Amino acid sequence: MRFGIFAGCFLALWGAVYVGVLPRGLGDSNLLWVLLLSIVMSGPLSFVLLRKQRDAMSAQIAPKVDTVKARLEANRSQEDATAQ
Repeated sequence: MRFGIFAGCFLALWGAVYVGVLPRGLGDSNLLWVLLLSIVMSGPLSFVLLRKQRDAMSAQIAPKVDTVKARLEANRSQEDATAQ
């Protein structure tokens, strides 16, 4: 999804440069400037637009992380008990 947002930004910016709304880069650097500007724009957009997906993924991962932490703590307490 994030790549889709990046691609949408890239196409929108490329169109804006082609139409003349945004200035062209110097010489052959036009593609590089459009790519960099697309990366800068897509970052905050994906942070806002993909919030629901990020929260849903976090809700799926959090219980798994908690079980792994509990197992590690159980192993650590067993090692402490055998060491004493």
